[in-house]
Amino acid sequence: MDLQATIRTRRKALKISQEDLAQMAEVGLATVKDIERGKSNPSLATITRLLEVLGLEIKYVERDTE
Repeated sequence: MDLQATIRTRRKALKISQEDLAQMAEVGLATVKDIERGKSNPSLATITRLLEVLGLEIKYVERDTE
């Protein structure tokens, strides 16, 4: 599952509106909407704030770049 689907699915499971999520994470409503639509490339800080509100954490995966 990609980031946008994860955020949208978790938000809906918790019965949190986009507006409430934006307020709780201290980000703009447009940011939440754009992320959920896949129209945004949010900063790590923004992603972290959203995931913390949703009770999720970032899993680090190291990729081989060679």
